[in-house]
Amino acid sequence: MVYLSKIYTRVGDKGHTALGTGAMVSKDHPRIEAYGTVDEFNSNLGVMASHLPQGADLEFIRSVQNDLFDLGADLCVPSADGAPDNRLRIRPEQWERLEKKIDEWNEKLSPLNSFILPGGSVVSSWLHICRTVCRRSERLVVHLSSLESVNEHAIIYLNRLSDLLFVMARVYNNNGADDVLWAPGKTQSK
Repeated sequence: MVYLSKIYTRVGDKGHTALGTGAMVSKDHPRIEAYGTVDEFNSNLGVMASHLPQGADLEFIRSVQNDLFDLGADLCVPSADGAPDNRLRIRPEQWERLEKKIDEWNEKLSPLNSFILPGGSVVSSWLHICRTVCRRSERLVVHLSSLESVNEHAIIYLNRLSDLLFVMARVYNNNGADDVLWAPGKTQSK
């Protein structure tokens, strides 16, 4: 459990911070960059949630935000390659839950024959912002995994979550009816 009695510690004043193991690393370390971007993504998701209609999908989004804290906890404690540990780690059941929600929402949508432009309703616009920050988080976790051991389910979770946010953005664009399709070369002269 977390207990915060003092918010500033001065530990980071020289550009270093502690991982969950207590090891000190630079604040620009790829691991800090990865879970810091997950935190940024979670904050954007909170803004999006503040625009949801009363009761609409809020409980689900809060469960995703909770998962993102689990993901941050997972990333802040490096694991030994393949060694079992008792730390909080992202598990398959978390990304499988996202797949079920994607399938549920996607059933209501017409298939796409073009990419869509980000935007539409306020909620849909925020979902597209969240999707792109989620993708950046995923790229940073993938980069980290090329340097150090990372729970493979962390990457899968972010990959599924960005897909879910895309589908959810379509749902909040009047079930895709208000999506604006990309017109390749539209502004180019013939």
